[in-house]
Amino acid sequence: MASRTGKTRMARKVKQARKGKARKRREQNKGTTPKFAIHKK
Repeated sequence: MASRTGKTRMARKVKQARKGKARKRREQNKGTTPKFAIHKK
């Protein structure tokens, strides 16, 4: 069985990794290109 300290450290690590996941996914799906038109013809 893992120690309480080990569990806490792992939980914190997972929490940190999850932070901003929604934003990252949104940007990945939407793309991070500028909103203005690059090629105007």
